[in-house]
Amino acid sequence: MNSQVLTNVVVGVVVLGLLLFRQMQARRVRASSLRLALILFVIGLIEAGQFIGKHHGGGTMVAALGGSLVLAVVFGALRAATVRVWIKDGVAWTQGNWMTALLWVAAVAAHLGYDALLDHHKGTSGLGSATIVLYLAISLAVQRGLVLVRARRLDPSAAGTLFFGPGPFGGGSGPYGGSGPVSGPRR
Repeated sequence: MNSQVLTNVVVGVVVLGLLLFRQMQARRVRASSLRLALILFVIGLIEAGQFIGKHHGGGTMVAALGGSLVLAVVFGALRAATVRVWIKDGVAWTQGNWMTALLWVAAVAAHLGYDALLDHHKGTSGLGSATIVLYLAISLAVQRGLVLVRARRLDPSAAGTLFFGPGPFGGGSGPYGGSGPVSGPRR
């Protein structure tokens, strides 16, 4: 295993550990939580771009990457269904459970298993480890997006604005410019 592959795997495991830890805790639903998915997406694109720049797999690589990202979307949607969403004191809260954690582990196993199946195709060897962070980012974004939709269905004002959350982009009348979770309980 070369050092780049090892680095990608270690980064993926660290990100997975962080995601599992955070999702097992009861947390306020904040639309701004999609920022983490965006940061991971950018890191993942850089890692994937470096791999693609060194390995020219052509259409096979694009198809393999597309298939992997479909898996990310599917697992994100499945996990979103396992996350508990509720309103407490006018604020939307969320918490994953053991099934959420199990589906995260299954998602990573599916990604790496899919990569192993395609490993014999020219140019795709190592694609899974090079795209693990991108895969996690997309899967997380789908899960969080669906959880936000569920929170908004419970109470449209409880989940903040779509992406940036309260603040200069979100408008509203709360202390940070928004009427979402950081504004505290409604009075």
